[in-house]
Order: sequence, then structure tokens, then C-alpha cells
Amino acid sequence: MDNAVVKLISDAKEIENLALLGIEKSTALDSLEQLRVKNLGKSGVITALLKKIATLPAESKNEFGKELNIIKNSIKFALEAKKNSLEQQAQQKLLSSQTLDVTLPGASIALGRYHPVSSVIQDLKQIFASYGFNSVSGSEIEDDFHNFTALNISALHPARDMHDTFYFSGDRLLRTHTSPAQIHTMQAEKPPLRMISLGKVYRCDSDPTHSPMFHQLEGLVVSEHANFLEMKALLDDFFKSFFEKDVAIRFRPSYFPFTEPSAEVDIKMPGSSNWLEVMGCGMVHPNVFKHVGIDTDKYTGYAFGVGIDRLAMLKYGIDDLRSFFENDIDFLNQF
Repeated sequence: MDNAVVKLISDAKEIENLALLGIEKSTALDSLEQLRVKNLGKSGVITALLKKIATLPAESKNEFGKELNIIKNSIKFALEAKKNSLEQQAQQKLLSSQTLDVTLPGASIALGRYHPVSSVIQDLKQIFASYGFNSVSGSEIEDDFHNFTALNISALHPARDMHDTFYFSGDRLLRTHTSPAQIHTMQAEKPPLRMISLGKVYRCDSDPTHSPMFHQLEGLVVSEHANFLEMKALLDDFFKSFFEKDVAIRFRPSYFPFTEPSAEVDIKMPGSSNWLEVMGCGMVHPNVFKHVGIDTDKYTGYAFGVGIDRLAMLKYGIDDLRSFFENDIDFLNQF
């Protein structure tokens, strides 16, 4: 073997011995990293020796390269083993410095609360279920026939101006009330019927008591003996059950194209002298029955509609409808 190669191998083994000794004595990860850079880094001593292979005679390159790789791997494995050992020691030291009482209660998790409108919707479903009503949601996107025409609101009817409708192309629109669900139900099922439709409705309107999107409940009863007196008794009991108070109600003559006769419903809370308008109602107009194929000589019906957001405002004493949409946690936590 060439004397120069023997000297290079001897120098490499000396470097290995010094590196292994330094690794063994290392007590911190930062000093261990310094040793890695010194020996195996881009400017390290082992890297410098590897570069000398190109200058050796052909017959010596393989032998020196083999020895140098053995030395390089020896240092590399020693570094990895020491690093794992130091990391385990650091972790053990951290664990021993901390105490954990497994008998202590876990961290509490803040639970969500029902939005006041959601709470009212649940209350309404339960109350009307106790009266034997089925609950239907319906589609928020409707056609002109189900939203207007079938409800006795013709193309030129002035009542369309009251709704300020959001239209799509063609005859598609965002429903302005939940009544279309009643039309779909009467088309699909035969009387007798007792149903409520709940959900979001849309109109071009916005102020402290009106929103472009709001929630509505509408009820429908169709039978051979449905009458105004039955409806009045039902609504009287409903308002007392919903507010859990002896609420007074009164009916005032009104006009809706889909009912005849029609009435507005006012309520008065115990101890108050103010009447509040809350609901519209009436006997289903014969033209509505004709659109859905119900025999008007055999069946009669009554319908009623109320704003769910309005009921929530009255029940919880909220004076600005916009509070429902602001996602204020302090506001929602009240409920």
C-alpha cells in the first residue's frame, strides 16, 4: 500500500477516535451538533478527506474510500445514538419536574347554546305536535305557481307588491312565505290534513323589526268540519301554551288573498294594556282548493301564519331583530 495512503488512513482513524471520544463526553445537544458539523459537515474533516480520493492512484482509491466510509459511518452512528440518549434524558428530566394529579377534574368544555330562534322553533314543533299537526319544511326555492298562483294571487294581483320578491330566471324565486309547502302537501295527500310548515322565507325588507330573511310558521287544517270557531279555540290555546301565561287574544277583520274571511290576531300580555299584532289567519279560500283539486262541497279549511322571529322577540324581550344575526356570544349566552 502506498505510504501516502497509509498516512491518510492513519489520520482518518485518529480523527475517528477523537470524534468518538468527544461524542461520548457530550452532555448537550448543541455541543453534539457542533461535533457533527466539525466532522461530517460540508467543511468537516471527513468531508475534506473524501475529496482527496480523486488525487490518489487508481489502485489506492477503492481501499482508502472503503476505510473512510467505515470511519464516516462509525461517527454517524455514534452521533445518532448519543442524540437519542440526550433527548430521552431531557424528556425524562422534564417529566420528573412536572407533576400530574390524575384525580383532578379535566378541563371544562364550553357547551353551545340554542339560538333563541332555534329554541322557539323546537317549542312550536312540540306544541303543534301535541295538537296532532305534522311538521313540513318545504323548499326555499319555489316556482310562481306554488308561491302565488295556487294561493289565489294571480299575475296582476296587487298582493304581489306586498311581498317584494327575490326572483331568479324564469318563474323561479325565493319563497316569500312557507305557504307553498301547504300547496305541495294538498297536491300529494288527501284530506283530512293537519300540518304546519316552518322555515326561512325571503323578502326585500330590512329594518330593526324586518329582515330580508326571516323565519315563518304557517298552519293548515282541512277537514269536513273545519270552521272559524275551531281555529279561534286552537290559536287561543296555542298562545297560552307558548308564552306560558294567560294571554288574551282578539281577532280583527283583515284581507289575505288565500283566505276568506280573514283576520289579524292581536295578543295582550297579563298586566299590559297594549295589544300586539302577531298573526294572520282565516278560512281557506275556495279558489285555493280548486287549484289543488280538493272538493269544496265536501271540505273546508283554515290557515294561519306567524313570524317565528317575532315570537322569539316577544318571548325573550328582544327589541332589535338584527341581534339574531350578529353572532354576539354575550347576547346568545343569555338564552
